[in-house]
Amino acid sequence: MPPRPVRAYAALVQEGILAPVARLDRWLDGVLLVLLVTCSMRYLLRHDLDVTAALILCGAVVLGVAYSTRRLVADREAWPTVWVGVVVVLWVALTLVAPSFAWTAVPVAFAVLQVLPFAYAVTVVVMMTAVVSVAWSRITDDLDPTVFVGPVGIALVTVLSYRALEREARTRQALIDELTEAQADLAAAQRRSGALAERTRLSREIHDSVGQGLSSITLLLGAAEQDWDRRPATAREHVAAAGSAAREGLDEVRQIVRDLAPAGLEDDRTGEALPAALRRVAAIGAHGVDVQVRVHGEPAGVPAAVASALVRSARGALANVVEHASARRAVVSLTYLSDEVLLDVRDDGNGFDVTLLDRPAPRGDRGRGLDGIRHRAADLGGSADVESAPGEGTTVSVRFPLDGQEAPRG
Repeated sequence: MPPRPVRAYAALVQEGILAPVARLDRWLDGVLLVLLVTCSMRYLLRHDLDVTAALILCGAVVLGVAYSTRRLVADREAWPTVWVGVVVVLWVALTLVAPSFAWTAVPVAFAVLQVLPFAYAVTVVVMMTAVVSVAWSRITDDLDPTVFVGPVGIALVTVLSYRALEREARTRQALIDELTEAQADLAAAQRRSGALAERTRLSREIHDSVGQGLSSITLLLGAAEQDWDRRPATAREHVAAAGSAAREGLDEVRQIVRDLAPAGLEDDRTGEALPAALRRVAAIGAHGVDVQVRVHGEPAGVPAAVASALVRSARGALANVVEHASARRAVVSLTYLSDEVLLDVRDDGNGFDVTLLDRPAPRGDRGRGLDGIRHRAADLGGSADVESAPGEGTTVSVRFPLDGQEAPRG
């Protein structure tokens, strides 16, 4: 495939150099109409209304009607070129008979530039300029070389200037298109990078939970096999421990699956699935803490990726409450606003110094969990804030904009 500037140039030579100019057609129609009326009045002021004048006026009407049919044939294959030929022939005949109509060359020339490729357009415009020079020389007594050379030179310079401007515009548009493609490629690369980071996170979680659990089960069963005959009581203890590890591993697998696809959030048009999912998280993850779920505002459907992120954030924040806060109560608040959805998880626990979160190596699991909530929100165009102080509890706030579009999946 040729590079985009080459394709742009190919498109340039296949159509007129002024074809993309917006609203030019209507202006040209208006200019031609005004010029035809003005030139007709000028001719009548200088000549009597005889048969010749009537024929010239009829020719002006025919030229105007033919010119106005341009948009009717624009979408047909060869008709635009035929239309240009008819209009130019009518104009040449009218101008040679009545030089007063030479001024109508301006809109006709612009129409030529719109339809014909550059080389043909230059040839036709130069020919039209020569016709103007010949027509005006008929009504002058002396031979004036500037009447021939001047208009032709001006026509060439004008056409070449438009040519340069149009090529510059096409090149600039090609650069913009390439930039747009590069941005799309960058976005795709970022999505691939995000997917790779998510796979890395999952592999780490599976290794640290399920993998380690299976390793423990293997060791416990191996020890039970060795003690089965000599110390049956100890062997039974090993088997019981292996069963407990297996149950914990199953819980870990279920937890990972729930994190990947929270149930009921893929198609939530009524807005009821997200509060229900938060209530399930509160019931499962309370572990002795009194957790209340409150919903403010009118529930509305949110993108599945945002709903999933809110559920994950609530689960992570509650896990921090249970493991670190020594709290008795926690409140999960979901607030629907006109342009965003807000999740708050507040506890009455120990609290901590939030400046620890900004350090390169946060201390303890709590810092890493809160940092993960922040990154998850940022990946989906939202934000997360933490308010806390020693002895004053902690509030984790996560907000996402609601702009009516599906958020990207993190």
